[in-house]
Amino acid sequence: MIATPAIDLSTIPAAQRAVVTSLMETIAALQDITQRQQHLIAELNHALHGKRSEKLTKDERQLAFEDLSIALAEVEVEKEKQAAKAGDHGASKPAPKRTIGNLPATLPRIEEVIEPNSLICPCGCGIMHKIGEDRSQRLDIVPAQLRVIVTVRPKYACRTCTDGVTQAPAPSHLIMGGLPTEAMLAHVLVSKYADHLPLYRQCQILARAGLDLHRVVLADWVGKAAFHLKPLVDQLAGHLKRSGKLFMDETTAPVLDPGRGTTKT
Repeated sequence: MIATPAIDLSTIPAAQRAVVTSLMETIAALQDITQRQQHLIAELNHALHGKRSEKLTKDERQLAFEDLSIALAEVEVEKEKQAAKAGDHGASKPAPKRTIGNLPATLPRIEEVIEPNSLICPCGCGIMHKIGEDRSQRLDIVPAQLRVIVTVRPKYACRTCTDGVTQAPAPSHLIMGGLPTEAMLAHVLVSKYADHLPLYRQCQILARAGLDLHRVVLADWVGKAAFHLKPLVDQLAGHLKRSGKLFMDETTAPVLDPGRGTTKT
């Protein structure tokens, strides 16, 4: 933090000493915010136009921009708090960054109506009437919820005859006698191959929900699901091979080579 000029507070009347101290702290905080903003601008210019920018991959560049955006948002919040602490209520506040227009109409809406504590008019005329309302929208999320599907198949028999027992057949499962439902298998596959979430990390996420599953169990699910998906993969491969041109990423990558103490391409 940039130091503010030294002032001998003993020469200031006691009644004004607290105000001066508060102003000095505010000035120091604003100077620190300005310095951080300048640093962020320099980092952004370096990421965009620096020598290293040409060596950054698209993903690495996006990560750098994310870190800069997060730091910038932190600085903006600090500026707002300093302005509120200084009591500058008359200053115009920046318009909040809202994405209401990007909220799909298909998302379910849950309305929470907040009524005043009392609808009785202070003048004693009776109950006040509704003349309008203000509406605001906020984006909420319900985290992934684990649940257990209990399948019950009642058995029925006649009390008079002995013609046997009637029971509905068991539904077919992708993994017969297995623990996961088809939705659970799809979640694990999408998380691993589309969201690049390794199985051991998925085990850690499930453990936070109280479900202790070893990575080998998830690997067994993925292997069995891959077997059932093989016909679809073969169809996609055949469709691609009928194309006039094929594109693929041939970028090499170093991998560990156990026993040699080095890596291989």
